[in-house]
Amino acid sequence: MTTTRDLPTRPPAPDPTSAHAWNLVRAPFTATTWRRTAYALLALPLGLACIPLALLGAPTARWQRGLAHRFRDTEISGTARAGGLPHALLATPLNLITAFITLYGWAIVPMNLGWPLRAGDDYSSAWGGPTFAGAWVFHAVIGGIGFLLLMPWVVRGLTAVQVRVARALLS
Repeated sequence: MTTTRDLPTRPPAPDPTSAHAWNLVRAPFTATTWRRTAYALLALPLGLACIPLALLGAPTARWQRGLAHRFRDTEISGTARAGGLPHALLATPLNLITAFITLYGWAIVPMNLGWPLRAGDDYSSAWGGPTFAGAWVFHAVIGGIGFLLLMPWVVRGLTAVQVRVARALLS
């Protein structure tokens, strides 16, 4: 006679909340995050360089599509010259905002993890103060680790908007 103890047991189903938590913790250390960050930072100088070069007849649309393909794995169809100058002109404000937010957001991480190196002598009025340990812990947890976990998702959203604009103007 077979009892329930003799039957093979199935492993428990993975908890979806633990998978989401793991993705949140793992995101800053993936190659995808750093490719998106590179795209967010390189789109501005490439776009600025494309403005005068498009006026001279260079195939700037192809370069802009190539940047999206290389760093975002996004295929944007179109002819070699179609949309290079309009994209460079119209995407520049978005690229400027994206580059600023990306640089500032990622710079906050080491600045706050290394807060004692820049704190100075008076930390009594610093966030987390009046003790040195409290101020350091606050800056490290909220500013350092918090932004480390937040920035991949911010960059993901910003570069998604950049790609939508590129698709609209370069296709």
